[in-house]
Amino acid sequence: MPPEKTTVEGNKLSPMMQQFAAAKAAHPDALLFFRMGDFYELFYDDAIVASRELELTLTARDRERQQPMCGVPYHAAEGYLQRLLRKGYRIAICEQMEDPKLAKGIVKREVTRVMTPGTALDPTAAASENTFLAALTVGADRKSSGVAMLDLSTGEFRTTEFRGANAVNLALEEVARNRPREILLPASLHLGGGQAELNGEDDTEADLLSGVRTRTPVEDWVFTSEYALPLLQNHYRAHSLEGFGLAGKTSAGIAAGALLHYLRATKHEEIEHLDVPRFYERTTCLELDAVSVRNLELVEPLFSGENQQTTLCYALDACRTPMGKRLLRAVILRPSIHAEEIETRHKAVAQAKNDLAARERLRRALEGVLDLERLLARLALDSAGPREVVALGRTLATLPTIHDALQDLQDGRWSALKNNFDTLVDVCTRIAQVIVEEPPLRLGEGDSIQPGVDAELDELRGLSRSGREAIAAIEERERTRTGIGSLKVRFNNVFGYYLEITKANLANVPTDYERKQTLVNAERFTTPELKDYERKILTAQERLGEIERRIFAALRREVLDAAPRMRDTARRLAEIDLLANFAHLAALRGWTQPEVIADSTVLEFAEARHPVVELRLEENGTGRFIPNSGYLDSDNGPSLALITGPNMGGKSTYLRMAALLVILAQSGSFVPAAAMKLGLVDRIFTRIGASDNVARGRSTFMVEMTETAAILNSATRRSLVLLDEMGRGTATYDGLSLAWATVEHLHERIGARTLFATHYHELTLLEEKLTRLKNLRVACRETPQGIVFLHHVESGAADRSYGIEVAKLAGLPREVIARARAVLKMHEKAESASIAAAGQAAQPTAPPMQMTIFTPLSQRVVDRVRELDVDRMTPMEALQLLAELKREIAE
Repeated sequence: MPPEKTTVEGNKLSPMMQQFAAAKAAHPDALLFFRMGDFYELFYDDAIVASRELELTLTARDRERQQPMCGVPYHAAEGYLQRLLRKGYRIAICEQMEDPKLAKGIVKREVTRVMTPGTALDPTAAASENTFLAALTVGADRKSSGVAMLDLSTGEFRTTEFRGANAVNLALEEVARNRPREILLPASLHLGGGQAELNGEDDTEADLLSGVRTRTPVEDWVFTSEYALPLLQNHYRAHSLEGFGLAGKTSAGIAAGALLHYLRATKHEEIEHLDVPRFYERTTCLELDAVSVRNLELVEPLFSGENQQTTLCYALDACRTPMGKRLLRAVILRPSIHAEEIETRHKAVAQAKNDLAARERLRRALEGVLDLERLLARLALDSAGPREVVALGRTLATLPTIHDALQDLQDGRWSALKNNFDTLVDVCTRIAQVIVEEPPLRLGEGDSIQPGVDAELDELRGLSRSGREAIAAIEERERTRTGIGSLKVRFNNVFGYYLEITKANLANVPTDYERKQTLVNAERFTTPELKDYERKILTAQERLGEIERRIFAALRREVLDAAPRMRDTARRLAEIDLLANFAHLAALRGWTQPEVIADSTVLEFAEARHPVVELRLEENGTGRFIPNSGYLDSDNGPSLALITGPNMGGKSTYLRMAALLVILAQSGSFVPAAAMKLGLVDRIFTRIGASDNVARGRSTFMVEMTETAAILNSATRRSLVLLDEMGRGTATYDGLSLAWATVEHLHERIGARTLFATHYHELTLLEEKLTRLKNLRVACRETPQGIVFLHHVESGAADRSYGIEVAKLAGLPREVIARARAVLKMHEKAESASIAAAGQAAQPTAPPMQMTIFTPLSQRVVDRVRELDVDRMTPMEALQLLAELKREIAE
């Protein structure tokens, strides 16, 4: 977000403040960090913003406090910068471009880099997360839209585009699913609003970007084919964009070109680590919209602030490398829809699962791999020091061991990953030859380069060491000469080397000493000999730094020349780690290989478990997950399962479990089930839970209807639809009617595999009318102490809702529970009378199925008797039940 408008009041500015004003005028939308000695200072409104956001003390440069300012130490600035970036601010860094001691007049300063949430390297970012910068372009007719996503910290670069009347919404959904830190938009683009906004209707387009904190407008001319496409070609030295899959994909190419323009505008000139922009079609993977990603808790918990342990990504992450963790996240969000690719992964996982020794040898070899992609990015962006280069070398040193470990896994995908696996031995060797094993934190201190690399460097090191020894000898000799035992030879950056003598010994100072500085308790002196050694040592130290920087720059250039090879190796490492991780999970948790059938619409699983809930139960020691089975088939069996039963019985868990099994199977993983058959799913739609958006005037019911509309308008026969408690946000009859009509539409018009959980047990009557609908219920047992949840899904319909029993378990007062039972019976009796009257008035030609809102009382009694487990009842429980049934009949 931009800072508040900065104003520089008055015309009488000092030369330094004139520098500040010029830099600020060039970057008005950024907080300007202005280097002054050992501090970065902020002035005027920038200072006010920074003091508020960073909790810094606000001071002023003048007595009238008309020039507010605050600052942070330059050596500790990184933490403050990251805090501002995470809040969405842009930052311009204005550095001193010359040594203040050597400058004639005011020190020259320039803005050397512009940091934004999408372009800054965040050292605190989780290894599994991408830090995307996105760009969105929209055609003049709004029937075409392009999206590009770039992670500067890893070099990942991909782009896609959409066409048709719904192109903009689809593009925004793609952006929302990837959760970029910053998005570039054409300055004239207006999302949503217009007449819809004037009419008070929902602003869907703008709402899809609500999760992106920083939205950066960029001049419209950047988003033109005449500018963006040639920029893309020139950067990659390509004659055309066909090699990137962008032939005829103008919108996608423009979005990618806009990202490159923005990197250059923010002072990112050296970006050789970037991958080529890879075009992808959204329809080439199992599509998951932002709502489904959130509802299924794939990578983020459903509610902000909750523990990450509730996510599927956490439950699956036993990867050993940062690249593997990011690939795991990517395949969860974009599972494959290609049967051959999925089966190839399954076979590789099966081989590694069945060979414990080979699997563990490979996983141990991966332990030493650091973040190869991000280390390469830091080197390319010139933000890496000698320690980062050594870390890169140590990672490269593990590659031969990993290659050897792949020898035991020869078949299929393992063989393809091993072939042409570049171990980068030459790069690793070169780093070891140039940089010492334990270099200092910063370059230029004289101790980063190996001996023997440069003869002049070795000579200067010797001179520097001998100079220091000479200084120590001078100190000892002067003590002897003067008889002053406390005499010391010291050094600081202002006065250089000096002799310090306490005032009590000033009478013994020789006449050839030259006074340099007077202190309270001592005097500082120098001698011609000391001056000569100081000149030699300081000159040698300065020259040492110059040579080190030159050698390091040459090494950096050599390593960056191998960047394409390293990117390819990093991609292979990520997939190796992912497959080994899937095999580890399958062996550890007893998961089985699913059977994927490309031309089928079956979804069948036996004794399946929810992978996240099962893990949480094991970690907490609170029990075991109750397995469940299910069967849907749009072609040859029931396509819609209507699930009834009490709250807390496990309906929502069952729905989510089915979706997660599909995502796991199509990601290439084994699944937590005894067996599974799957016809490929093209999209997963979910409508689970209650949420609202009060800020945009959207009630819970409005959100529910909007999400349901998206499902009914977009689902296909090959989709998987999960609907949970539809129609709760309105009147009972309205909600029931909408749920009824939705079930019929899904059954008759779409035919998608559907799990529909509901408290409207009246919908179970549809089983008699709809041939491909099957009733399921969550089993429970009523006892004198209350209801017991069995968490088991079985065939059949629930006879009634158990809301009052669940309320009793929740601790509602007894009088409230008793009154609720009485009111329920009153309504049931009224409904029974209504049904009887309607039956007398009905014509002989009435349809055979009677649509009812409540189950008749006599049928309820019969159902309760039918469900009794007589063998487990005590005589006292039987007598109590008979008394209850008698009271119900009498009332």
